Amino acid sequence: MTSARVALIGYGEVGRTLGQALQPQGLAALRTYDLQLEDAARRDAMIQRAREDGVEPIAPATEAVDGVDLVVCAVTADQTLAAARAAAPGLRPGAFYVDLNSASPKTKCECAALIDGAGGRYVEMAVMTSIPPHGIRVPMLSGGPHASAAAPLLTGLGFNVEHASDKLGVASAIKMCRSVIVKGMEALVIESFLSARRYGVEREVLASLAETFPGIDWERNGSYFFQRVVAHGRRRAEEMREAAVTVGEAGLEPFMASAIADRQAWMAALKEAGAFEDAPRDAAWRELADRIARN
Repeated sequence: MTSARVALIGYGEVGRTLGQALQPQGLAALRTYDLQLEDAARRDAMIQRAREDGVEPIAPATEAVDGVDLVVCAVTADQTLAAARAAAPGLRPGAFYVDLNSASPKTKCECAALIDGAGGRYVEMAVMTSIPPHGIRVPMLSGGPHASAAAPLLTGLGFNVEHASDKLGVASAIKMCRSVIVKGMEALVIESFLSARRYGVEREVLASLAETFPGIDWERNGSYFFQRVVAHGRRRAEEMREAAVTVGEAGLEPFMASAIADRQAWMAALKEAGAFEDAPRDAAWRELADRIARN
């Protein structure tokens, strides 16, 4: 049991996973704020979801963070700066604000200026792989001048944190550059396999890939990539928009990052149009490809 008071900004998949892990620890307070709490059509469902997990839903953000020791922000990439702006006025002096969002180094620095300017202590955090199956133990990189001071509290709560740098932006740069490869592989596989399926040459393509890259199970990874993008394409597209910004901030034209974001968003739009409705979570890539062909 700990006397820490914690607020979660954002109660989607990541926020809820963290809330469920933190709730049994006997915290002095465990609260959440989510934009859905201010949406009349979705407010009741969000309140029920949080209360089922033993987390207290509070709006607005300034009230949710009032008096807490630790704020953990896990919102969509495009809401990173808005979330910091909403929470900053309610922070008590010295409170840690841990930013888990997939945003560019510049955006993280802008958030740090808001939080530190309000008297809080901003900690940049980069989540380095998928939350499931790790949960709160998912590997994370921390950064910024307050990262070391926050480490004992975070590790005591069960977070798996490795210090990246005292300089802001480094952890985010590592995450974003990695994402160009990881989300890029997803986009490449989807585009290649869909095309091969439509030409009826997927068997030959996969055989050639297996010969060239014998250490990769292309069938298994193909299905995994399709499944991940079907489940999280919108969030991945938003992350890749931030990755494109990151590449641009490095002085390069983000040709690849932008195209990856477009392919991820294309898959998200298909999902929103019902292409994958009732598809099993473990559906093989061919089944998902055929659903796309029918839309």
